[in-house]
Order: sequence, then C-alpha cells, then structure tokens
Amino acid sequence: MNTTAEQDRADTPVFDARVERETAAIYERVKHIIPAIEWPVHAPYIASINALKAEKRAILLAHNYQTPEIFHGVADITGDSLALARAAAKTDTDVIVLCGVHFMAETAKILNPSKTVLIPDLEAGCSLASSITAEDVRLLRERYPGVPVVTYVNTYAAVKAESDVCCTSANAVQVVESLGADRVIFLPDEYLGRHVAARTKVEMILWKGHCEVHERFTAEDIRSYRQRFDGIFVLAHPECPPEVLAEADFVGSTSGMIKHVGEIRPKRVVMITECSMSDNVAVEYPDIEFVRPCNLCPHMKRITLPGVLHSLQSMQYTVELDPDVGARARRAVQRMLDLTSRSN
Repeated sequence: MNTTAEQDRADTPVFDARVERETAAIYERVKHIIPAIEWPVHAPYIASINALKAEKRAILLAHNYQTPEIFHGVADITGDSLALARAAAKTDTDVIVLCGVHFMAETAKILNPSKTVLIPDLEAGCSLASSITAEDVRLLRERYPGVPVVTYVNTYAAVKAESDVCCTSANAVQVVESLGADRVIFLPDEYLGRHVAARTKVEMILWKGHCEVHERFTAEDIRSYRQRFDGIFVLAHPECPPEVLAEADFVGSTSGMIKHVGEIRPKRVVMITECSMSDNVAVEYPDIEFVRPCNLCPHMKRITLPGVLHSLQSMQYTVELDPDVGARARRAVQRMLDLTSRSN
C-alpha cells in the first residue's frame, strides 16, 4: 500500500513536453516576473487546473494580491474587490472558485446563492474583516439611531447584513454622498474612513479596524524609498495610515493605482500595498521598474496552485451562508453595484 507521501507524489502533476507546450504562451507573458527555474514547478498545476475548469464548468476569480502564477496562470477574471463582486454577479458558470480571502468568497456566494462557491483554503481570513462583528454594528445602530451604515466590502457577510450599503475603496466617497445624510457610520477601516472624510462634508463615525498589511507601512518607509531610488513615483492604498498617504504622490484604490500607472507611465514606481500586486502589474508594464515593498498578506498567500487544484478535484471548500443573512447582505452589496453601474 502506498504511504501518504507516496500517494501525494503520485497525484502531483508532472512537467513534460505536453505541459510545456500548453503553458508556453502563459510563460512568455510572465517570464520577466517568474524565473525559468520555477516554471516547471508551476506549469503542471496550471495546465491541470485550466483543464479541470472546463470539465467542471468553473470560473476562477483572483484578487490582485494573488501570486503571479495564479493571477496570470489560471484566473479567468482578475481585479480588485469591486471588479470581483461585479464578475460574481454576472457569471453563468456552475462553479466559482475564489482565489482571495474568505470574505470575498462570501461576497461571491451572496450574489450567487444558487451556485457552488469554493475557496481553496478555509484559513484564508482577513484581519480587517475580523475586527468587527454583526453585534458591533447593532450596538452602533443603537448608539446612533437613524444614522445609515456604510460598510467596506472587506467584511464578513453577517456584518454586511446589518448594513445599509457596501462600498469599496474605489467608490467609498460616491457611496457615502449618495445617501444624502449629514453623517454616516463608516465601517470598519479607520484609515480608509479618514481618507473619505477628508473628501466629503459628511460627518464620519469611524471604527478602529485596520489591515495588518497596510498598517505596517510608515512615512519613513516612503522617505527611504525616495532616498534610495532617484525619481521614484509613490502610489499608496488608502488603507495605509494618514502619514503614509501624506508622503505619497498618488493615493487610490487597487484599480485606481493600476490605472494611474498606465496613464503616466513613470520610469520607476513603488506601490505601497500588498507585494504581489506589484508583480502582477509589472507583467503589463515590463518597461517600468517596480520597487517591491514586500509586505505580504499571510492570508492571501494561503491560496496556492496545489490548493486550487485540490479544491476543484474535491469540490472543497464550499461557502455556505444562512439564507436570511445572505439575503440581507445581498441588498447592501446590490445597492452598491446598482449605484456604481449608473455612474459608469
């Protein structure tokens, strides 16, 4: 009888001439990001996953913080949280595999309650999403009766269900002002809330939630980059502390940062956000030098090619929601999607 280790080796896809041919076009695109010595490790999984997606009528959504071999190798749709939410709402496949963290998989399930939604690793969580609970939101409503609740999509379904409307970092100002209220409860990211508050006259009641990746950046980090790399252009995500944003040349959402790089085409940039995003954007702009800040999200990095393949093979792990929670959360997410659709 095979031991577990022997069975694992037997089940591991191998790099051969067929796999090399099937993945050649993908590698040509990412060869300046993924070293040649690594490709024989990634390619067999990429080929197996892409074949299995077709067999299972599955679509794979990947967030910008996923590693390049996932983002460029197997993903059908990529983007920030808003792009993935929109894609999840429109998909007509039987199975959605979410390469991201758990709240993103929940959002896909919220918008597709009848579809099978898989996340390759149940431990792919989020420090920001874990910073607030549904009970916290209910207590805030009691403390501030009648004040609408705007909730960042980086939250779990139970929190979304207690909210009036969701937002992303890209549309937060638009969503807040759409309510026509003098003040709103904005949850849970304090730094994003401060960034929004500086751009609207609406009074913001904030929560002290933070992203463990973005809160580690400091203003000194940016000053150090400027000293070490002449003429570097600094882009920062609004989940960073205010003093970091004050040092940046551009502040914007994940999609906003990517768009701005494409518009101005600086010679050298640093993106003050999760490190893999720089790798993925660099594929699109090989002429730009990307300095990697390399603050990695430990939760995003739980998603791996072997994990994605196993998820499709075994149809694990399925995301399930209480029907009432899902329905109430769907109203908050759909309200955001309807608002942004009208403005585009």
